[in-house]
Amino acid sequence: MVKLSVNINKIATLRNARGGNNPNLLKMATDIQSFGADGITIHPRPDQRHITYKDACELPKVVHKEFNIEGNPIKKFIDLVCNIKPTQVTLVPDSVDAITSNSGWDTIKNKDFLKDVVSDFKSNGIRTSIFVDPHLKFIEGAKEVGADRIELYTESYADNYEKGILKEIDKYVESSLLAHKLDLGINAGHDLNLQNIEYFVSNMPYLHEVSIGHAIISESLYLGIENVVNLYLHKMSYAFKK
Repeated sequence: MVKLSVNINKIATLRNARGGNNPNLLKMATDIQSFGADGITIHPRPDQRHITYKDACELPKVVHKEFNIEGNPIKKFIDLVCNIKPTQVTLVPDSVDAITSNSGWDTIKNKDFLKDVVSDFKSNGIRTSIFVDPHLKFIEGAKEVGADRIELYTESYADNYEKGILKEIDKYVESSLLAHKLDLGINAGHDLNLQNIEYFVSNMPYLHEVSIGHAIISESLYLGIENVVNLYLHKMSYAFKK
């Protein structure tokens, strides 16, 4: 079975928008695991606009399944991850001001840098994954820098699936076959959702894990809002009758 790691960044965004601790990030992480998710993913950014470094340090108290920390390996991030020692670190080349991740690593151009970073994490016993576009040369590069896994950037798959261009998955299948041949584990993530996940998972060989956040939180709002509105109406009606 392909594992599902839930990215809880958007829960932290909602909390931060109001201040205080509602929703409670640690409780949400606990509940998400109890609902069946295989792991928790976070992506702390330098401006801490959603997940804070404090959150990252507190989450190991409640994450008893796989814990994946994503981010650009600047020094502060490297120090944080080596201190926490999560199950997995996923290296993402996002700029400081990026709204969300928007490209994978050029593992050839950044070979020496990535090799040093990967070596540092692996010496701390942390499984290391490299975020890459579905291009074979970058997957080969990920192997050369010593990564344990790759995470395939799935935005182009999601965009084309919505347009009915299903053949876009072919490049992901080819990438997965090569990664498996190179003894790299295969993760995937970005813009996967309830509409496109079944086709992706059913067609992807050797896929270990998907990481999904924004879609899960957005879909939860849509699928849960009717129930919550009616609970309010019920409680208000009951109060009026008392």
